Amino acid sequence: MIEVVIDSIRVSLMSQHRIVVLKDMHSDRYLPIWIGPFEADAITIELQDMPPQRPLTHDLLKSVIREMGGRVIHVLINELRNDVYYARVVIDLGGRQIEVDSRPSDAIALAVRVKVPIFVAEAVMDRAAIQPDEDMENEPSAAEKPAGEGVDETRLSAFADFVNSLDLDDLEDNED
Repeated sequence: MIEVVIDSIRVSLMSQHRIVVLKDMHSDRYLPIWIGPFEADAITIELQDMPPQRPLTHDLLKSVIREMGGRVIHVLINELRNDVYYARVVIDLGGRQIEVDSRPSDAIALAVRVKVPIFVAEAVMDRAAIQPDEDMENEPSAAEKPAGEGVDETRLSAFADFVNSLDLDDLEDNED
């Protein structure tokens, strides 16, 4: 089992679908998992410490487990089959360990509420994790690149003509 943390929750600009990105705590591997908007909101609300006015489904589940004398030990994303992830919520119930089948998004939303570790099976991580390219890591970001690098001068010439045609003295006369 590989322990992961929530790196981010992202929104696809094209489809508005949400992705939770889990990061391996001991390497630069990331596991992106598509999740629903309600589950994304449930995770985000808890991570941002914004208590809802009324309990959400995952808050209810947390309360039910606690009231029955149980304690969530951890959650495990244990399988990837036909492009669908599967998870287990591992609960200690009076000294007996039980595993409950879950969608990863629900397991993660519960894990952030009860503050337990999130694990991913090694086989799942090996199969589906992504790792940033070394070239990408060593490439300077847009903020670090020199301003003129990669700019097509011919495309900017139209703007240069426009800027040169401006009469900046008129601007000073019109300021009040």
